Amino acid sequence: MKSRIPYPMAVAGLTALLILAGCDGSNSTSKNDAGTHVQDESSETAKGPHGGQLLEEDLFALEMTIFESGVPPEYRIYPYHDSEPLDPSRVALTVRLDRLGDEEDVFGFSPVQDYLKGDGVVTEPHSFEVFVDAQYQGASYSWSYESFEGRTTIADDTAASMGVETEIAGAAVIRDIIPLSGVTALSPSATAEVRARYPGPVQSVSVGVNDMVRKGQTLARVESSSSLQSYSVTAPVSGTILERNTNAGDVAGDQSLFTIADLSQLEARLHVFPKDAGKVKIGQHVRMGVAGSDLEYASKITRFLPMPGENTQTRIAVAPVPVEAVMTPGMRVMATVVTGEADAPLAVRESGLQSFRDFTVVYAKVGETYEVRMLDLGESDGEYIEVLGGLDPGTEYVSENSFLIKADIEKSGASHDH
Repeated sequence: MKSRIPYPMAVAGLTALLILAGCDGSNSTSKNDAGTHVQDESSETAKGPHGGQLLEEDLFALEMTIFESGVPPEYRIYPYHDSEPLDPSRVALTVRLDRLGDEEDVFGFSPVQDYLKGDGVVTEPHSFEVFVDAQYQGASYSWSYESFEGRTTIADDTAASMGVETEIAGAAVIRDIIPLSGVTALSPSATAEVRARYPGPVQSVSVGVNDMVRKGQTLARVESSSSLQSYSVTAPVSGTILERNTNAGDVAGDQSLFTIADLSQLEARLHVFPKDAGKVKIGQHVRMGVAGSDLEYASKITRFLPMPGENTQTRIAVAPVPVEAVMTPGMRVMATVVTGEADAPLAVRESGLQSFRDFTVVYAKVGETYEVRMLDLGESDGEYIEVLGGLDPGTEYVSENSFLIKADIEKSGASHDH
């Protein structure tokens, strides 16, 4: 069991360190017009034996601590008289916390062992102005000081030039999304095979592979073996010559002379693994894009290809590739399919999330001040994530480039110090 460090020894030790640093070790405060002691931010803050901030006037002192080991954060405030621990039942105490956005928390206290315990949870973030009112032996004492963490102020024009964007936290639709991959291929209706109407020798060929042709354009001339009359073999559709299977001097028969394809008629053939096979269905919405590209296109699943073999459980879902998509056959495609949706009463964009201590946070914006909000999170679809706690609906928060706010806070050195 650890022994407690006596209050006078702790203060004396701290004073010695401060003297070496060029300070006198005092908890420098001044009274405002209302008689409240206001801590001088330019001075070092004295610490008590429990690691808390000391507030002192005459012979009376309070050590302010927030205890959060194994319990929700709570105030534990240790009173002293003439540098000696004081029976907490002899002190009446009230603490008010003024938070960003005109929010206020007020705590009453009751004696427990050698400290005064607050009657509520000190919710995160622990960033506020603290106002302390105490009564002891018929005298009243008041202090105020700032205890900020995860907070910074950036002018609006500066934030705009940095690319910082904000949104209002509110309801959103959280989609159940399954990632898929596959390749692009020509749709079955995209190709046409061209044959001779009458068998006979091929007199000439006027197009080659990859040539673009128009519907009705002459592709070759063939002499009919029965009538000995020449006729034109024309394109039945507009498109690109994929295959040319004849040359002048060949004899045309039943075989295909040309294959023409409309390369704008593409489809994505997406592999659906067994674990997802029961969720992916015809008619579901798909977002697709070429691997390595940021461009995405919307489509829907229209059919499934026949199972490729009896020994595989992988299914192939087919979704048309939009005409405006810059794709060609054989490209690797990454896609997501929406298999369900749920309404979330409160959600934020995942792009706004950052880490802060052991929390996942967003940065709330009030005026030109930004401050962390520790989140309890639920379901996510990669774009929005459900918020179960830690953020009020209607809060303006940073949704893009939030890492810049984090960097500015880390630069300022705001710490979690109780």
